[in-house]
Amino acid sequence: MKNKICAHILDLKELKTAKEHVCEECVEQGSQWVHLRTCQTCGVTLCCDSSPMQHMSHHCKKESHPVIISSEPGEQWIYCFTDDIAAEY
Repeated sequence: MKNKICAHILDLKELKTAKEHVCEECVEQGSQWVHLRTCQTCGVTLCCDSSPMQHMSHHCKKESHPVIISSEPGEQWIYCFTDDIAAEY
């Protein structure tokens, strides 16, 4: 992971964490997910880019929400789609 931090990540005051450990869009569509990510703008938790439907990437692009965190147990990283920067926290 890159060690630089962008303004989008620096602007966060606190991290939003997953309320439930499911991708609601996958549940609605009957699809499966691989890993979950939580949007740091609105707090929604959706599936990752390794998942068939890639709901989080689509959400972030559609809504212009730049930053996500991993919602997987034991993982502590943050990623900015806009600046293509990842870091551990």
